[in-house]
Amino acid sequence: MSGSMTSISPSTPWPARSQTNNTHRQSIVNLKPATNFSIPNSIIRSRRKNSKSFPSFIVNSAAESPNQPTGKSKSPPLVVVGSANADIYVEIDRLPKEGETISAKTGQTLAGGKGANQAVCGGMLSYPTYFVGQVGKDAHGKLIMEALEGGGVHIDHLNEVSAEPTGHAVVMLQSDGQNSIIIVGGANMCGWPDNLSESDLKTVKNAGIVLLQREIPDSINIQVAKAAKSAGVPVILDAGGMDSPIPVELLKHVDILSPNESELARLTGMETESFEQITLAVAKCHQLGVNEVLVKLGGRGSALFTQGKEPITQNIIEAKKVIDTTGAGDTFTAAYAVAFVEGKPKVECLKFAAAAASLCVQVKGAIPSMPHVELGKSRTLKLNDKLLMEDTSRRLELHEVHSGPNPISNSITEEVPEINLQTAP
Repeated sequence: MSGSMTSISPSTPWPARSQTNNTHRQSIVNLKPATNFSIPNSIIRSRRKNSKSFPSFIVNSAAESPNQPTGKSKSPPLVVVGSANADIYVEIDRLPKEGETISAKTGQTLAGGKGANQAVCGGMLSYPTYFVGQVGKDAHGKLIMEALEGGGVHIDHLNEVSAEPTGHAVVMLQSDGQNSIIIVGGANMCGWPDNLSESDLKTVKNAGIVLLQREIPDSINIQVAKAAKSAGVPVILDAGGMDSPIPVELLKHVDILSPNESELARLTGMETESFEQITLAVAKCHQLGVNEVLVKLGGRGSALFTQGKEPITQNIIEAKKVIDTTGAGDTFTAAYAVAFVEGKPKVECLKFAAAAASLCVQVKGAIPSMPHVELGKSRTLKLNDKLLMEDTSRRLELHEVHSGPNPISNSITEEVPEINLQTAP
């Protein structure tokens, strides 16, 4: 399933500042020029005819690697084990009432699913990424395989099953960018072997970080989490998917639990409308054995809670126009995982994830909206041919790039740690 970044208005004020630790200062950077982005050519071809030049926002970060797993290669891969869906989009002005039939403006089918979304995000960020999952031997399965490969994901461990159809979802996209989703599990939930293959488990054990979601059987997630834990590989569990309680056996093998606020409320049976309520709900997660809880809070940003420490908060990087929130949560989680496994401090991981999610909501579709990194002399983060981020040395810079005929503009004021502002020639 593709994620949504909806939020609930807090009953008490949300903190207006970001948290820091002793090794990070904060500076305010006001990015007055517009920020521009573009869809990578591997997914959507964009024309350069009559292109114009626009200012762009670039974040560069090449910090030391305090989070880097020991005993691994320089770039141990991101391994995503999870779901893959064909997302059937219908654009509507509003949700239908009970017993009502309404007409959709448009309809189309795109590759998605929380697992596939997160894997493609990792691949598009130019980080080595492997996907372990299942699709049916049908047209939807072919669509997903092509999307994964097009996103730079290794699909050696993607299994085609003949007894089940590819999972799919109906995404009802409203004019304000919010969505409602109905999923059909298909091969995501059925046809898995009782025990994963040695090849699959070896890939998990050799990972730098593992991402899980709850759109595949808990028994598979437990096997993967145990294998990762035995090899010292950190595991992030995205709480999106099934609304049943998370097995304690799974939680005790998870390093970071990542729910949104509604998922946190459902899992704990507690209110999550205010920051104080969220903190109490997170404490219950700590009691269940999870050391870190990364809460996605939609329009209020995000917060990382580490047991025994002060939470770190990150405001959103606001998009000027929200087109589609589908996949924003998946983009946030995957971008955080990539920054984490690359060794960035947690403050910077949160900022990077927030920037990636901000890009995602400005384009329709989950996988088509994933930010894109191109590797050359530097790492540049792009969406729709408009440059956003560049990762070479720790700096934030503004410079001119060429964009297509329909640029998406954004004005950002953001807090960033240990970053200097300069203008590229």
